[in-house]
Order: sequence, then structure tokens, then C-alpha cells
Amino acid sequence: MYEFKYTKIETIDSAEEMLSGEEECILLAGGMTLLPTMKQRLAQPSRLLDLGGLDKLKGIEVTGSVVSIKAMTTHADVAASEEVVATIPALAELAGLIGDPQVRNRGTIGGSVANADPAADYPAAVVALDGVVVTNHRSVVAEEFFIDMFETALEGNEIITSVTFKVPTRAAYAKFPNPASRYAVVGVFIAEYDGQYRVAVTGAGGSVFRLQAVEEALSANASLDALREVLKQNPVSDDELNEDIHASAEYRAHLVAVMTERAFQAM
Repeated sequence: MYEFKYTKIETIDSAEEMLSGEEECILLAGGMTLLPTMKQRLAQPSRLLDLGGLDKLKGIEVTGSVVSIKAMTTHADVAASEEVVATIPALAELAGLIGDPQVRNRGTIGGSVANADPAADYPAAVVALDGVVVTNHRSVVAEEFFIDMFETALEGNEIITSVTFKVPTRAAYAKFPNPASRYAVVGVFIAEYDGQYRVAVTGAGGSVFRLQAVEEALSANASLDALREVLKQNPVSDDELNEDIHASAEYRAHLVAVMTERAFQAM
């Protein structure tokens, strides 16, 4: 690990000021990705800005048909939240599948979304649940927020303050996890809104993406037969999918179909 300076942040404004005034200054949320990367000397920030003391960035609120989860809320808190379980149980289940207990009790939703790891679970939920990423300056809809692998629409001085989700009629998440890290080799989140479906895939490509052909088929005929037929007629191309030691692009394309079917059956 390279030498760096550490600052415990007391206000969002002070964090923004330091982000704007110092190069290679990085926010520290849960640190589940950042700290291991630093230990391997793959990252060399000049300063870490620890957001852990900002209680105003922690908590879950339900207002009408919208669930708002503040950025420093841990995965464990999302999984155990009575509000989330009552409104979007699939989101609580997703949070409970992230990593191991240590990761779930330290990692945060804001940190995960900002990191935009292609194998992270939350992006699929944010996109499928018509989510909005709220920062200290603006609100960004999910499909404009996630750009590419580890790339988002965040500007240099922006800090995620919360993520909002639209409560669906029903929803489900299914993933094929890496047996060691529990990251999603492929994960599929399906949400229904009064007969209209949104289907988002994580783990397979460089960034989260939607299965529009599947969405249209299910919106017209929400049956397992219709789903299997559209997956057969519109197979996911492996041309732009991830390929690594864990799974080939061809296998990931196969898993997209399998996990989509499992998620639909779990709804």
C-alpha cells in the first residue's frame, strides 16, 4: 500500500470542497473494493475521505410508491429492513446475497453503485426497479448513470447521497454466484409494474443491460412458455459479454437465459 492522507468527513460540503481541490482524492464508503485494491498497489489515492461518520447518509425511507435508501446504508441493513421487506422483498433478498457477512456489514449501497463493478448485484436492481441515483447536485436515472465497466455518470465532485427505487407490483432476482467471492457471474432482476416488465442483467457484460425483447414478450404474455419462446428466438449474443477464468462469454450467454427463467419463476 502506498502512503496516503486520511480525513474523516464531517459534512458533505467539506467532502465536495476537498474533492474539487486535490487530485487523486477518493471517497471511502465501505471500502470493500477500494482497500483491497490499495493493498495490491493498484490504486494510489493521495487522500481518503471517510464518509463513515455522516449519519445523515444512513437510513431507509418509504414515501408512497418510492423506497429511498441513503448511500451509506449497509447491505446488511437493506437485507434486514422491515420497510424493504414489506415493499420490495426481492431487493432485500438481493442485498442478503452479496458477499459474506463481513462484506454485508461493511459494504454500502452508495459505494457499490458508485464503483459500478460489472459483477455487482445492485446495478441490476437499480435499473429494473426504475431507480434514480441522487447526488449532492442532481438526480440521474439508472440507465443514464451506468456507462461502462467501472464507469458512471458521476462528476469529479459529486457524492451519491441516496438511491431511490419504484415499488413494483412484484419482482425477483436470481444469480449464479462465483463460489468464492459471491459476485454475480450472471444475475437477472425482473420487475413488473402493472403488467409491464423490466428485466436487467448484471455480471454478463461490461455494464448492466436490459433484455428488451424479453420485456416486450412478458408484457404481452406473462407466461413461462412465452418467456422460453422469446429466449429461444432472441438468444443473448456472446459477442460483447465478459470472458474470464470463471466463465466464457458463451457460458454467460447461456446463464442469462437460465437466470431469467429462474427469476421469472420466483416472482
